[in-house]
Amino acid sequence: MSLQSNRPAGVPRRAFVASSAAALMVHSSLAAAAEVRELGIGVIGCGGRGSGAINDSLSINEGVRLVATADLQPEKCAAVWKAMREAHPHKVAATDTIAAGLDAHRRLLEDPAVDIVLLTTSPGFRPAYLREAVAAGKHVFAEKPVCVDPAGYRSCLETHAAAVATNTAIVAGTQYRRQVNYVGAVEQIRQGAIGDVIGATARYCGGGIWNRPREEGMSDAAYQLTNWMHFIWLSGDHIVEQAVHNIDAFNWVMGENPVSAFGSGGRFTRPEGSEMWDSFSIDYEYPGDRTVSFKCRQIPGAAADVGNVIYGSEGECHIGATNAGSRIFNRRGEQVWELAGSIADAYKQEHKDLVDSIRAGTPIVELRQVADSSLVAVMGRMAAYTGQRVTWTFAAEESKLDLFPKDLTWESSLPAAEFAVPGKTKLV
Repeated sequence: MSLQSNRPAGVPRRAFVASSAAALMVHSSLAAAAEVRELGIGVIGCGGRGSGAINDSLSINEGVRLVATADLQPEKCAAVWKAMREAHPHKVAATDTIAAGLDAHRRLLEDPAVDIVLLTTSPGFRPAYLREAVAAGKHVFAEKPVCVDPAGYRSCLETHAAAVATNTAIVAGTQYRRQVNYVGAVEQIRQGAIGDVIGATARYCGGGIWNRPREEGMSDAAYQLTNWMHFIWLSGDHIVEQAVHNIDAFNWVMGENPVSAFGSGGRFTRPEGSEMWDSFSIDYEYPGDRTVSFKCRQIPGAAADVGNVIYGSEGECHIGATNAGSRIFNRRGEQVWELAGSIADAYKQEHKDLVDSIRAGTPIVELRQVADSSLVAVMGRMAAYTGQRVTWTFAAEESKLDLFPKDLTWESSLPAAEFAVPGKTKLV
C-alpha cells in the first residue's frame, strides 16, 4: 500500500519539501526557545529596595527564580523569602538560601545557582560589589547611585570595561531611562522640537527621611551601617543617594557631562549625629555655556517639587517625575506635545531589558552612564561642602577622595559624625 502525501494539489514536491523543512526548523526553534534555561537570581541587600527589585523582576520575567539572598541581617533575608514565596510561589527556590554579615555578598557570588545578582545595599558598597560580581561571572542589576566618591567612580569605569570584555550585563536602577514619557521627551528634544537646548532647571525636593537611633552597645560600624543614610561614606548624602534620578535625567538630555559645578546648601533639621545636609543648590555648567540650575532638599513640612524643565531656543519641555508625564510648549506658551508615563512600568522594564539582553546574547552594559551621573551628583556635593568650584576633570581624574573605611569589620571604631562646613571642609 502506498503512503498518501499531504502535499496540496498543484504544489511541486520540491517546494513542498522545502517549505516543510522550513516549518520544521521554525518549530524546532520555538521548542528550543521554550526550553531556555532558567536564570537564578540572587539579592544582595534585602531592605525595601531589594525586596522591590526582586518583586519587579519576578513579576515581569518568565523563566527566572529567586535562589539566594544576602544581607547584613539574616532576618531581612528571611522576610524577602517569605514575601516572594507568597507573591510568586512558582518562582522561588524550595529552600531559603541565606547569607548574613559583612562577607555575605561573597558567599552569594560563589553560588553556582546564581546567574543574576541584584545589588541593592547602601551605595557605599556598590563599586566593590560590582567589581566582585563581574569577576565572578554574574550578570548585574545595580541600584543607583553606583559610587559616592571619585575613587568609586574610577573603580566603576574599570568594572564597565571588564563587563564589556566578558559579555557580562550590567543594568542600572535609573528607571527614568525606561519610562516612556522620559524616553519620548528626549527623542523629541533630539529631533529639534524645542530648538537648540539652552539650559534647564531641575528639582528633587521632598520631605524628611528616616533616622534610626543608636542602640545600647552598638559599635560605631554597626550603628553607621544600620543608620546608613546619615553617613556620607555609605549614602553620599541625599543629593547622591536620591536626587541622582533627576541629575541622571538632565545629564541624559544634555548628552554629555558638565564642565564644572558651583553651589551651596546647608542643614537645619537633621538629627544630632547625622552628617547629612538638608538642601543643595547647584549650578552645573555644560559645554556651550549652558547652565542647569539644580535644587534638592529634604525638609519636613516643606513643599515637594520633583521634575525637570528643559529650555530651548524654540520652546520648553517639562518632564514630570513619577506619573506626571511630559509636555512641550512652543515660544507662545501653547502646548504642542504630551505623553503620559508610568513609573511602576519603568521599574519592571529595567529588569525585563536585563533578562532579555542576557537571553539574546547581547548583554546590556550601562555602568558608565550611571557612573557618570553619580559623579555629577558627587561633584555637586563636593562643591557645596567646600564652597569651591569643582571641575569634571578634577573630580574624575585628580581628586583623591576615597570615603570607604579601610579594613571594615562589624566592630570597627569609626570617626564621629562631623557635617561639612564650606570654607572649612577642604577639597580633596
